[in-house]
Amino acid sequence: MTERLNIGQLKVASVLNDLLENDIAPGTGVEAAHFWSEMEALLTEFVPRNRALLATRDELQRKIDGWHTERVGQQIDEAEYTAFLKAIGYLLDEGEDFEIETQNADEEIALIAGPQLVVPVMNARYALNAANARWGSMYDALYGTDVISEDGGAESSGGYNPVRGTRVIEYATNFLNVTYPLDGGKHQDVTEYRVADGELVAEVEDGKTIGLTESNQFVGYLGEQGAPSGILLKHNGLHIEIQIDRSDSIGKNEKAGVKGILMESAISTIQDCEDSVAAVDAEDKVVVYSNWLGLMRGDLAEEFKKGDKVVRRTLTSSKPAEGS
Repeated sequence: MTERLNIGQLKVASVLNDLLENDIAPGTGVEAAHFWSEMEALLTEFVPRNRALLATRDELQRKIDGWHTERVGQQIDEAEYTAFLKAIGYLLDEGEDFEIETQNADEEIALIAGPQLVVPVMNARYALNAANARWGSMYDALYGTDVISEDGGAESSGGYNPVRGTRVIEYATNFLNVTYPLDGGKHQDVTEYRVADGELVAEVEDGKTIGLTESNQFVGYLGEQGAPSGILLKHNGLHIEIQIDRSDSIGKNEKAGVKGILMESAISTIQDCEDSVAAVDAEDKVVVYSNWLGLMRGDLAEEFKKGDKVVRRTLTSSKPAEGS
């Protein structure tokens, strides 16, 4: 049975109070006693309202159940049923047209059309995977899916297959040609990417230098302008990073030294307390709140076995700001 403490008029699970006092409150400037006092004030105001709403719901359900019980085996008359639901206040007449405008919504939610993940925050490994899914390797995604055919020796099973790897790079490069076209050339012909006067410059095999057809697609870089390690591009609000490393096992064999392409994928994640596993008791809630705290502080970590190895999963670092 969960041990509880008497704090003001509340009975608080000791494990929750310990989490608050030892992990959550320190450094915030909010004392645990103040938190519980404010929580008690909120509950004093809203619990009666909530109970009244629940009672109303129960009463509506009782009336609906009674209506159906009286008509067991009968065909339901839709007009009669609708009139009944309106009479008991379950259905209301449609009001006048209206508009709602949101304010202070994060631009990434309001303006970027991108995927959103839902994950149970109770599972630290899943929560970390989802949070880290903001950026993903296009090469890895292509290699492991049927987007790339396995015909002609391009099987995906077993160790690394260079035939399949070549097709992955070809597919990804064609993606660049379509989405981030160069003015007068192809990305597979580029021997060097660099930055000059705030714009992306690509040198091709015949020695010419060209730029993007839409120069505003270039938004930033990593490393030195003359030899960047990363090129950040944007299309329809979503970013990709062309990674460059001529010493890499892939990059050393590519004309421009491209070792991979990172894509902005899952724009946001709902860390859910009721997805797959519901947080029911105080012990469950401690796990949930601890994981959420770790995500907010950036120090959430989880270790698990994969084959004969122990893998440690942590949050990946944030991308630098555009233009750096």
